[in-house]
Amino acid sequence: MSLRINDVVPDFTAETSEGTINFHEWIGDSWAILFSHPKDFTPVCTTEFGAVARLDDEWTKRGAKVIGISVDGVEDHKKWKSDIETYAGLPAKFPIIADTDLAVSKAFDMLPAEYYLPGNATPADSQTVRSVFIIGPDKKLKLSMTYPMTVGRNFAEVLRALDALQTSTANTVATPADWKVGEPIIIPTSVNDEAAKEKYGEFETIFPYLRKAKLPA
Repeated sequence: MSLRINDVVPDFTAETSEGTINFHEWIGDSWAILFSHPKDFTPVCTTEFGAVARLDDEWTKRGAKVIGISVDGVEDHKKWKSDIETYAGLPAKFPIIADTDLAVSKAFDMLPAEYYLPGNATPADSQTVRSVFIIGPDKKLKLSMTYPMTVGRNFAEVLRALDALQTSTANTVATPADWKVGEPIIIPTSVNDEAAKEKYGEFETIFPYLRKAKLPA
C-alpha cells in the first residue's frame, strides 16, 4: 500500500552509522527528514549528503532531525562519510541507515514488496530509492518528493518546505507558491473577513477565495 500524506510512517529498528535506532523513538518530539539513496559512493548522492551537512545549523534552528538511508551496510556508510565530509568541508553529524535487507525502502514504498537486489548490485538496481520524506512530531508524513538518479535534490527547497509546513501547522494557514519566512500567508477560506481582520489586521483580497496577510509578530 502506498504511503500517503498524513499516514503514520512505518516504525522500524535498524542499524545506522551511529548505532541502532528505533525510528519513532529517534524522532521523539521533533520534525524529521528521511532522505534515501540507492547506493554508497555515488556522485550525485555524495553532493546531496554534503548539502545536508552544510545545513546542520538550519535543521537545528527548526528543531528538525535528519537521517539518511542507503541499501549498503554500516561499514560502507562510515567510509562514505569520510568522502562526504571532505566534499562538504564539515562533519556529517546525521546517521545513515543500513537498509541491506531493503525492509525500510519497501516499507516506505520506494521498492516493490517482492524486490530483491541481485549480486554485485549497481545503483540502477535500486534507483527508485531516491526520496525525501518530511515527518511531523506526530509521526505522520507531511511531504514527500522523489527524484531520478541524475537530478540532485535541492535541499534549500526541502528547508523552505519545512518552514512552510511548520508555519502552516502552527498557525492554521496556507502558504503561496515560492513562499519564504516573513512573506504574506494565505488566509483559510473557512475564516470570514471579519474574523480575518480581527486576527490579522489589514489583509489583501485578490479573489474572494484568495486573501493574503502578514502573520502577527
